Amino acid sequence: MIGKLKGVIDSFGEDFVILDVNGVGYVVTCSSRTLAHLPRPGEPATLAIETQVREDSIRLFGFLQEAERDWFRLLQSVQGVGSKVALALLSTLSADALAAAVAGQDKAMVARAPGVGPKLAARIVAELKDKAPAGAVAAFAAEPAEETSVASAARDAISALCNLGYGRPQAQAAISASLAALGPEAEASALIRRGLKELAQ
Repeated sequence: MIGKLKGVIDSFGEDFVILDVNGVGYVVTCSSRTLAHLPRPGEPATLAIETQVREDSIRLFGFLQEAERDWFRLLQSVQGVGSKVALALLSTLSADALAAAVAGQDKAMVARAPGVGPKLAARIVAELKDKAPAGAVAAFAAEPAEETSVASAARDAISALCNLGYGRPQAQAAISASLAALGPEAEASALIRRGLKELAQ
C-alpha cells in the first residue's frame, strides 16, 4: 500500500494530477481544493496518499495534509458516502471547516457540497460527532462558520506551532486547550503563547 508520494508535478487533469516519482507517473485523484494548492508542472510536491484496491482497479487519492486524508477515510464510514462524495466535501470545505461543521452539528454547511442532500448531511454530522480525527478543534463548535474569528485565530495559531516544528495533532490539542482556557475572544498571538506553555508541560 502507498501512504505517501514525493516527486515532481507532471501534469493535471480535471480531478487528478500525474506525479512523476523517479520516472514513474502516478495518477492521483484529488479534491479541487488540493489541486488548486499544488505547484505548477515541473515543481516538487509531496502528497499523503490513500490507496483503494478494488477487484478491477487500484486508485490513489492524494492530500496535502494528513488531516484531510483522515477525514476522507472517516467520511466513507458513513452509509451513502463513497470516495466521490468524500472528495466533494473536501473540495467544498477545508479539514478545519469540516471539523467545525461536525462539532457544531451544522448540517447546512455540510449540505453545501455537491451530491450531499439534507438527509445525508444530517447523517454525517450525527455519526461523526464523536469520531472526528485529531484535526478537529472542539472549540470551533461555538462558532461553526468557516471564516469566524475563532476559527481564523485557531488556524493561524496551529499553523504557527507547526512551523515551529510541532506535529499537527499536538499543535491542535494545545490550541484547543488554549481556547478553552482563554475563551473565544483570544487572539492568535495569545493562543500561540498559551499553546507553547501547554506543549512544554
